[in-house]
Amino acid sequence: MPTITPSLEILRHTFGYEQFRAPQEEVIATLMSGQDALVLMPTGGGKSLCYQIPAISRPGAGVVISPLIALMEDQVNALRQAGVAAAALNSSIQPREIRETEEALRSGQLDLLYIAPERLLQDRTLRLLQQCQVNLFAIDEAHCVSQWGHDFRPEYLQLKVLHERFPAIPRIALTATADPKTRLEIIERLGLQRARIFTRSFDRPNIRYHIHSSSQGARNALLRFIRDHHDGEAGIVYCLSRKRVEEIATWLQAEGLDALPYHAGLSADERRRHQQRFQRDEGVIIVATIAFGMGIDKPNVRFVAHLNLPKSIEAYYQETGRAGRDGLPAEAWMHYGLQDVVQLRQMIQQSEADQQRKQMEGQKLDAMLALCETTQCRRQTLLSYFGETLAQPCGNCDNCLTPPATWDATVAAQKALSAVHRTGQRFGVQYLVDVLLARDDPRIQQWGHHQLRVYGIGKELSANAWRALFRHLLLRGLVEVDSEGHGGLRLSPLSRPILRGEQTLTLRQHDNAQPRKKEKVQEIPASDKALWEDLRQHRRALAQTQGVPPYVIFHDATLMEMLRLRPLSLASLATVPGVGERKLAAYGESFLAILLNHAGRS
Repeated sequence: MPTITPSLEILRHTFGYEQFRAPQEEVIATLMSGQDALVLMPTGGGKSLCYQIPAISRPGAGVVISPLIALMEDQVNALRQAGVAAAALNSSIQPREIRETEEALRSGQLDLLYIAPERLLQDRTLRLLQQCQVNLFAIDEAHCVSQWGHDFRPEYLQLKVLHERFPAIPRIALTATADPKTRLEIIERLGLQRARIFTRSFDRPNIRYHIHSSSQGARNALLRFIRDHHDGEAGIVYCLSRKRVEEIATWLQAEGLDALPYHAGLSADERRRHQQRFQRDEGVIIVATIAFGMGIDKPNVRFVAHLNLPKSIEAYYQETGRAGRDGLPAEAWMHYGLQDVVQLRQMIQQSEADQQRKQMEGQKLDAMLALCETTQCRRQTLLSYFGETLAQPCGNCDNCLTPPATWDATVAAQKALSAVHRTGQRFGVQYLVDVLLARDDPRIQQWGHHQLRVYGIGKELSANAWRALFRHLLLRGLVEVDSEGHGGLRLSPLSRPILRGEQTLTLRQHDNAQPRKKEKVQEIPASDKALWEDLRQHRRALAQTQGVPPYVIFHDATLMEMLRLRPLSLASLATVPGVGERKLAAYGESFLAILLNHAGRS
């Protein structure tokens, strides 16, 4: 019979799980031996247990550096529910509670302390830690150290001080978002050259990816997607600007959905209230800028939708990774248009960054556009960006489920590029489309463009088809936006082989904005729905009494296991994944009563 280690004992009795997932046990053993570790693991992969279990197991307290208050609150609430002595230090905590937490740390009463990097770096805090028994430092969201990244936090650059002040205490850096270059930055900036590196696949097979490009219909496409696939379920809708966040949230509310806005322009109190509603209520949709999300620990987000193009694959992966943290099916849906490409390219060119930074951001945007444009498996394209190979197409993205039709766009592209060239490389897409279709526009007459050879040569395609083609030309870098003028298009050097007929161009045809395979990702059989609702209602009542989110009591995945296993005793309920000893003692009788009641009915 295999030996039950102290770490496995904690996993089973405190957290309610029978076995570790790879490479959790190895990471824990590394920290227990006093060695540093760098952990690259996808969202929902169980990173937190890698430092929580050794912090509980070793004498003293583990100190966790976390960039967001919301994440700290979630983690502390969840740990306390499991019977772990945990606390946080951040700007939202009252002075009295701060003093109590510091005293608990000094007297050895804490297992885990969560702290913001700004507070950690204060001399007062560093002196406090030197007076206490600290058994490890965990640096969460370690990609924030990258100055080239989308979530850069200047304070993270100073965290190397931990190695200098506390050389004998093991450190663990963790992230779910890091391409090979960012990994090297983390190692260099945090002084982790001697750390063991653990990499688990970045694949999130439970997430279905669907990306659609169009010049119109984003709102209605979003509404159909939510109604058909996620009615009554929690989700996040990302928009590029605060103004659009407000517009979409108001519109979804008018359509009868429980939607709330979130962006940096709202007051801190309003942001906090909206975030708490999202965390604690079922079926709330947050419409947000990228100001929302990092560190959000809500496990049952069933969809993440983008109504604008993200700036990079890292940002896209980080944002879509907030769906399906519980491992149950979830969806990442995106609808973007030509204006997104134009706007993002202009933002890069008009920024005050140096040329090297602009070039890097342009390359990241190009990689994001390549993911959008590909006709191959999206998951294979996404994972290859992070240096990972997926041998077979995933079967769970739009391109796999409904392979896109393609067409030879070489001749049409030659006409479009000629229109850009012959009109002087100074006009926007709509004007160029009007020229190609010979529309009656006084400006065309004024400029004399009705006399050009390209005037009226594009009548075989519709205006929408021409706009889609120009979008693809931008995606492929065949034309560029003139950021110094009024956003007109100009030819890039890459267009020459197309114009000369030396290179062909094959594009995907305009596709439908909705997944053709209509299904709700989490179907409860009709015979189980009454029990499912009773379990959720009881969980909600307990959560409201304690002032915590429902998933802190039990995850949806744990309730689903109760539904599947139908335990009829406390002993069998104890074997349900996610039910540890503390939660069994606190909630076992009441949940068991519901299960027995339904068993008596059937």
